Amino acid sequence: MSTSSTSSPAGPFAALFKQIWWVVLLRGILAVLFGVIALAWPGITVWALVVVFAAYSIVDGIVLAVQSVRDKAEGWGWWLAMGVVSVIAGLVALFWPGITALVLLYVIAFYAILFGITGIVGGIRFRKLHESGWVWSVLAGVIAVLFGIVLLIFPGEGILGLIVLLGIYAILFGVLLIVLAFQVRSAAKKAGVI
Repeated sequence: MSTSSTSSPAGPFAALFKQIWWVVLLRGILAVLFGVIALAWPGITVWALVVVFAAYSIVDGIVLAVQSVRDKAEGWGWWLAMGVVSVIAGLVALFWPGITALVLLYVIAFYAILFGITGIVGGIRFRKLHESGWVWSVLAGVIAVLFGIVLLIFPGEGILGLIVLLGIYAILFGVLLIVLAFQVRSAAKKAGVI
């Protein structure tokens, strides 16, 4: 009988780490792809940006929500909350066909702030495990909150500025999630569950 799950600092989270590392990796890759699309086509129309943002948010949210409900490990509520925020933001953008650039900016800003706050709270909960991966989650959350605040403070910078800023944010956020995924995988390996 192995005692690695009880002797490891990951303890009750070991199984969760095993299950979620690939979800975090997938979310990071999707974010980077979204950022690259936004930067590669800066002349993208508001409608196209809405569709790309909505698709990213909905897919990201569904993956996160399904994984959190399926596993129901300790702390799964924060993952579910992030998934719900993501899906709602995507649906608001998608089902509001007459959305203007300014309204889209506010939707993205509030999405980033709420998503960032849930990421920070979730990261702080993982801090109790004394694992280094929590830092990446908190950092990604802080970047999301700062991005949302910048959008709220400077809403008149125009759609092109929004697209470039959104692209840069998505790439940074995605890279942080990718790093976090490998930190989470490493924690699961240390706990002996992978």
